Amino acid sequence: MPKENQVTSRQANLQEDTHFRVMRLLEVNPDLTQRQLAEALGVSVGGLNYCLKALIQKGFVKVSNFRQSKNKFGYAYLLTPAGAGEKLRLTASFLQRKIQEYEAIKAEIEVLTKDTSLPSVNGSSQARGQ
Repeated sequence: MPKENQVTSRQANLQEDTHFRVMRLLEVNPDLTQRQLAEALGVSVGGLNYCLKALIQKGFVKVSNFRQSKNKFGYAYLLTPAGAGEKLRLTASFLQRKIQEYEAIKAEIEVLTKDTSLPSVNGSSQARGQ
């Protein structure tokens, strides 16, 4: 059973990943609706709303009404300068975690390959489906 700090760390990583992905999408396309963002990220609209509110409260994202209308979908979510800096930090953290995951999976594949007496995945004809 995982220790409490491991669970907290996993939850913090998930939250950090979500913030990173939201900011990454908003940087490229700030006029996405919350529904479009939620669909692109595979999260609920409520979960996305919670995330956006946190990013806005921290000063990383600002909301701008880009249409002079009462249409509630006429908003843009813009990264602030602080948000751009935070996105850079989150990018580095995300990349470091993914590299660690890659190395762990690579090591596991090597062990499993040895255990099953299959040729190495790199360059083997079986690995290419031949």
